[in-house]
Amino acid sequence: MRALHVPEAGAQPVLGELPVPEVTPGHVLIKVRAAGLNPLDNVLAVGAFAERFPHHYPLILGRDAAGVVEAVGEGVDHVEPGQEVFGNVPLAPPIQAGTLAEYALLPAATVVVKPGGLDFTTAAALPLAAAAASAAVDKIGVKAGQVVLVNGASGGVGRYAVQLLATQDVTVVATGAPADAERLTELGATTVVDFTAGPVAEQVRALYPEGVDALVNLVGFTPADVPLDAVRKGGSVATTTMAPDADTLAAAGLTGGMVQAHTARETTAPLAELAAAGLLAVDVEAVLPLERAAEGLGVLAAGQARGKIVVAFGD
Repeated sequence: MRALHVPEAGAQPVLGELPVPEVTPGHVLIKVRAAGLNPLDNVLAVGAFAERFPHHYPLILGRDAAGVVEAVGEGVDHVEPGQEVFGNVPLAPPIQAGTLAEYALLPAATVVVKPGGLDFTTAAALPLAAAAASAAVDKIGVKAGQVVLVNGASGGVGRYAVQLLATQDVTVVATGAPADAERLTELGATTVVDFTAGPVAEQVRALYPEGVDALVNLVGFTPADVPLDAVRKGGSVATTTMAPDADTLAAAGLTGGMVQAHTARETTAPLAELAAAGLLAVDVEAVLPLERAAEGLGVLAAGQARGKIVVAFGD
């Protein structure tokens, strides 16, 4: 099968031929029809998590996929060959299996029968980003009538977070470039703050002098990059980045911390049903062939993605 993979530690990703994975107990082998790209793919490509998780090479990139079940392993009884499904390869040791390939081996716990109202491209854009947004919204625990800042709202996770918050009747302040403002407003943002126009915290405080009630932070890897000053004392923060840490939050009089996406089907199946019903928009910015997958990863690495980028495979 063709796969975008890292041949060895320190090497650049290449598109080449690798053996089709053998199905194993508790797993589902799918013929991939579409695979969603995520910033995490670039992190794994350079071995940034190698000290935390053993990496085995060749390492296939990609975590999300939708396709048709080819075979199921022992103990799998909720899907069968021929069914259209989607799923995710969670971040767990060893890091090797991926979805940017013509076949992918997925843990059965993440595999969901694809709702009929979703095409493969849309389904592949859901698992990791939507689950991360859901985890962040749950973490801050806001109530109707409160104000929440989504920092990094124009990306894949951010666009889901804006929508999930809007359904809870909170006021959503989203950061984005001017080109993002109209779409973010359509998704449920009350106000869009132009992060290119000056410090985000200062702009938010000009709108809400007492500060917002909570922050969903999706960009920035140092405390200085995160607009904590926009949040009132006693407010809550959920971040998908490494910052701020617990000590920084405590010093600022805030609660919360880092969240991780849980892509088990108990989380992703309801999100897929919302999407199929038209209640959760899945913004796909670009659909690329496998030959251009590395190009898509480059767009993510440069922070230029507006919505999801999906790699599509033929029949």
